Amino acid sequence: MQGAIARVCVVVAAAILNHPLLFPQENTTLPEQDEELMARMREHEERLEMEQARLEEELSQMDSKQEESSSEDGYSWYFWSTLSFVIFFTIEMCRVDFAESEIRPVEDEDVFSESGSITPRMMVLDKDILSNFCDKCTYAAAHENWRVREFVEGFADDLLESLRSVCDREVDMEVGDFVGIGSMFESWKVCKPLMCDLVVPFSPPDPHSFQYHLWCSPSSDIPPDMQGCGKIKVTRFGENEEGCLCGSANLGEDMLCLLHSRNDALKAGHSPDELLCSRNTHFLAKDQVMKWFQISVTKAWGRISHKYDFEVTFRNLDAAGALKIRFRSGKVIVMNIIPVVQLEDTDAYFVSHFPSDCDSYPDPYWPLSFAVYERNLLKHLAKRLPQNSCHLHCLQIVTFLHRKQSGLTGKSALTNYHLKTALLHLLLSKRPSAWGVESMEHRLQDVLGFLQRSLQEKRLNHVLIGNSKVPKDVRVPEMIRKAESINLFRSLVLQRELYTATVRHFQEMLRNAPVLIQEYTPHLSNGGLHHSLDESL
Repeated sequence: MQGAIARVCVVVAAAILNHPLLFPQENTTLPEQDEELMARMREHEERLEMEQARLEEELSQMDSKQEESSSEDGYSWYFWSTLSFVIFFTIEMCRVDFAESEIRPVEDEDVFSESGSITPRMMVLDKDILSNFCDKCTYAAAHENWRVREFVEGFADDLLESLRSVCDREVDMEVGDFVGIGSMFESWKVCKPLMCDLVVPFSPPDPHSFQYHLWCSPSSDIPPDMQGCGKIKVTRFGENEEGCLCGSANLGEDMLCLLHSRNDALKAGHSPDELLCSRNTHFLAKDQVMKWFQISVTKAWGRISHKYDFEVTFRNLDAAGALKIRFRSGKVIVMNIIPVVQLEDTDAYFVSHFPSDCDSYPDPYWPLSFAVYERNLLKHLAKRLPQNSCHLHCLQIVTFLHRKQSGLTGKSALTNYHLKTALLHLLLSKRPSAWGVESMEHRLQDVLGFLQRSLQEKRLNHVLIGNSKVPKDVRVPEMIRKAESINLFRSLVLQRELYTATVRHFQEMLRNAPVLIQEYTPHLSNGGLHHSLDESL
């Protein structure tokens, strides 16, 4: 009996020692060696199963001959048999996990293991220089940003009011009030030019309405590469089950609908083209919307241009509402007035385009923006932080470094939105007391370290979608809170060259960070030279 148990233990030990997870060969991540490894593992597994079956048969024969043996030996047999089963089961589960896990190619690791690569912890940042730099950022934000916001809000109100007057209420889309989003309205804007992002919701003319098809809906037909997007269908009342029945039922001459008058039926003669839909469909098209909005903004400015003493031009003809305001003094303010569709009664918006986004989405897919919820989340978290916390300073420094590095090596897949997302993840995970101004150097390293790990893993989760850590006070829609998280670095997984360029951009940014910060800080020692950094930013 003891000999048989010893043989079982030997077999188990051999299986463990020979398991590839314990002593992997070099370069096992290469595809051809993976196939050879899996073949050896399957062959080894078959031999183990045959050996186990033979031992079990031998042990069962011995057990039948020793039925009169003491109960203590019986318990010992059950114990060792159970232990053997658990060990074999563990080995099998490890084998499955090993086979199904995603193995990152060696080339990806080489990007980070190149000679000269550094980590955020290796950066040497002088606390006094950081403090002076942040003082300048705070000065610029407090001294100028509020005046820019005040001007932009007044001008946008006037421009949109003029736009409504040039639109035909019976045919054109109805334009609502703007909502300010982005760094200028979140108080972390640091780099010039002065830029304000405004979203302007619009809705279809009566008796039409919008229907929304989200990527996270149970019966969604949105393709996997369009996660975070939706389709907007233009419908007329009575065309769907959720609408009023008066549009599809014959009520007779003596029956009236309390929601719609008889004249509503006469307004329903709009073609899909008039409703800004894609060709031969009833789904709203972004290119049609941007064309309509750009023409309307041009007409609206023509009606009020005599009232203002500055020049307004379109910065980008492919982006509706991308305006550049140039004063006679030479000062420039950039406005992005973005037409959007509000998702039901939430603060989420389908946007026609992102001003600084590298990705483009074909019609009829509209990306969904949660910028208002992100602004509310930042405000909510800031209430718990110490007075004069360093979280916005960290974001200002990182965006400054990113902008300067982009000027040196060109654009990459990394955007300011990724930087803000990294900060929000850290604000949700770290205790509030860790964000005191005295900890700014460590928190800056944390933000850069989080970005580096995300680049290594090629994964940066959206901070709101599918994130249970978001406080309920922010009031993110339940469907969005429970949805599967979205990887903002998905493009890096699919495009090898883009990934390599982005990693090198980030590495160069880390390497140049102390020099860039120090280069633009010496002027701060002299109060009369504040404008030097303003001009360089």
